[in-house]
Amino acid sequence: MNLKKYCLIVFTALVVQFGSAQEGLPIYSDYLTDNYYLLYPSMAGVANCGKLRLTGRQQWFGDEDAPSLQTLSVNSRIGDSPSGIGAIVFNDKNGYHSQAGAYVTYAHHIMFSRNTIDLNMLSFGLSVGMIQYKLDETEFLDDFEFDPIIAGVEQSATNLNIDFGFSYHLINFYAHGAVRNILKNDGINFNEQGLSYNNLRTYSISAGNVFQRFGSEWSYEPSFMYLYRDGTKESSIDVNMKMHKEMDFGTIWGGLSYRRSLDGAETSTNGTQNLQYFTPIFGVNYKNFVISYTYSYQANSVVFNNGGFHQLTLGYNFNCRRKKYDCNCPSVN
Repeated sequence: MNLKKYCLIVFTALVVQFGSAQEGLPIYSDYLTDNYYLLYPSMAGVANCGKLRLTGRQQWFGDEDAPSLQTLSVNSRIGDSPSGIGAIVFNDKNGYHSQAGAYVTYAHHIMFSRNTIDLNMLSFGLSVGMIQYKLDETEFLDDFEFDPIIAGVEQSATNLNIDFGFSYHLINFYAHGAVRNILKNDGINFNEQGLSYNNLRTYSISAGNVFQRFGSEWSYEPSFMYLYRDGTKESSIDVNMKMHKEMDFGTIWGGLSYRRSLDGAETSTNGTQNLQYFTPIFGVNYKNFVISYTYSYQANSVVFNNGGFHQLTLGYNFNCRRKKYDCNCPSVN
């Protein structure tokens, strides 16, 4: 077995051990591109428009089998009712691991507002998804080579899982929370020795506020997200700042997101290293169309490649109703 294949197998074993290869839809910074529904089921149908979003993410251009992700999501209010529905399909590939899945969502929105001056709304959402996990071992062994722990085939498993989330909007303030992968799934991590790493439960909370001076075309949106993976006891935090400028045709916006892991990894030359990402964001809302670009740069001394993540988001807003609330709340109005 050559060195490259051996290293890939070792890497695969580590990924399986720590359970990060089968988390369902990965959590990057695409929620900041007017796409909080990817993270929080409670955001389905929350806005005055239905939302269609298509994203494509690619890491390390030029490297074979580099991580890539594609998502397609849609969500909308059910007529004038307090309920919303949504759906997500995704395809995620990372080397010899891949996963594809689909979620359907129901959300309910409880209004406490007495008029259109103040927004005061509590939302709950539940997503049910089917996820297919794959591990391609067909290239791990050369012809006529034998290894007792490598089957040399493409392993696959399909599992059902559930996500639950809530959101709260109060004028320009918002807060979200979610529990993802509530059910335990063995997937392809279950082995014949009876060992399984099936706790993929992930907790996330987000909060932010939009500030705007009276009469100004500019608004500022600081926010954060905290993420905790129950199975591996890993956690990370995002600190974000976005700026919006109102234009005749819509809105332009941009910002910066910083993600830092709160758990360090030991390296042989640089001691403990914490994962760090800097992600600049730029987007345009032109009438009912949305386009945005993000680039994530990993600011660590020990990295596989100096190239970063490129992500493009295309969107369309449909079935729009008039703005209901007198607030600076872009995710709702």
